[in-house]
Amino acid sequence: MSTTAPAPGTADPSASGPSGPSDPPTDPSGAAAAPGGSGAPGSSGGAGAPPGTAYGPWRRAGAAWRRVMPAVTAFVVARLAGVAVVALVAHRRGDHPRNVLGLEWDGLWYHRIAQWGYGTFIPGWEHPGLRYSDLAFFPLYPMTVRAADAVLPVGSVACALLVAWVSAALAAWGVFAVADHCYGRRAATALVLLWGLTPYSVVLTMAYTEPMMCALAAWALYAALTRRWLAAAGLSVLAGLSRPNGVAVAAAVGAAVLADAWRRRRDGLRQDLRAWLAAVLAPLGWCGYVMWVGAQSGPPGSGEGAGGLLHGYFEVQHRWGSDFDFGRWALHYVKHMVLTTDSLTAYLTTALCAGAVLLLVLAALDRMPLPLWVYSAVLVVIALGGANFYSSKPRFLLPAFPLLVPCAAALARARPRAAAVAVVALAGVSLGYGAYVLTMVGIPI
Repeated sequence: MSTTAPAPGTADPSASGPSGPSDPPTDPSGAAAAPGGSGAPGSSGGAGAPPGTAYGPWRRAGAAWRRVMPAVTAFVVARLAGVAVVALVAHRRGDHPRNVLGLEWDGLWYHRIAQWGYGTFIPGWEHPGLRYSDLAFFPLYPMTVRAADAVLPVGSVACALLVAWVSAALAAWGVFAVADHCYGRRAATALVLLWGLTPYSVVLTMAYTEPMMCALAAWALYAALTRRWLAAAGLSVLAGLSRPNGVAVAAAVGAAVLADAWRRRRDGLRQDLRAWLAAVLAPLGWCGYVMWVGAQSGPPGSGEGAGGLLHGYFEVQHRWGSDFDFGRWALHYVKHMVLTTDSLTAYLTTALCAGAVLLLVLAALDRMPLPLWVYSAVLVVIALGGANFYSSKPRFLLPAFPLLVPCAAALARARPRAAAVAVVALAGVSLGYGAYVLTMVGIPI
């Protein structure tokens, strides 16, 4: 009996869901495997080609791009349309579109970190005790913007938007790769389009960390599903340095390792030590930053904001008014909305959060691949279990793209006319609401 894992890109019952019968297995970038040949890099590139020719990898790259191009193109068109609508509305209201997309809310904090590093503290005006510190923001995105600004003569804000937009495109490719591996090309294309047209997908074109985190998460999930363990670990470390909820990626990698270990034990195969190494390395980015913030805050009792090595970061979040209370505050807020009136964003947030819970349950019943389900579940728990910043919860759920798989599968099966009507309607809501929430609503997104 062989002691090696199945070749990357082949379906595995313990790690991926069913693929459509018309969709062949894919390679790491989403290219279909060539019939009658391995298609591996360095191979002859096709039957009848001379051994050792150099164009095999280029043919594979071309096939990969042709496979993913419709999905990424649709995503880019959707997001460029969103930018155009925001720019039009912002211009009519006397605002500069660059500032609306690049310097709103968290974007301003990231701009300051990219320009001057950490060290900004602002007293909260809402009630005594609030003290906003930039240590609450993870470093990968602003440091990448800082590096880009050092080599590109376009200014820090433009660099921030450029990094976010490139990350969003890479995220769309990664989302396609994950879904194509697990569910087939049609569902993958539909998933990328739906993800780019959610009501809060405008965030993917803002100077926020979500685009970068989504890109790293998607490719880390793909690497874990195809058992590229060290790549999954490295991407997970970077995802953990990008956002607080980046820890969900490490949880997904750990779940993939456990699923692979169970499969190997069931089949009598040797355990893969690289997988266990990946499980150990995956959370180091998130843990490293949290402990670094703890070191900056000092030991408990040493002064204001001190919380110790393990609790310093959570003390920083507490002084922002952000705590994890298992959803108690959110439920009280929903009760308030039922008994009184609130804003449109609050009601839409409630609907999206309820929809996320429902989709998570459906994903479990549909036996979604374990890493994808664990990743989505951790994101849902973090988003719904946190106190305050109710209007930001849909943004926290934006990286949970696997939850949209049932909707994408339904769209892929729909008649072309029905699918077109659904996409146009969703695009209208997404583009209009994105412009509304950025230019007309004075609450954090």
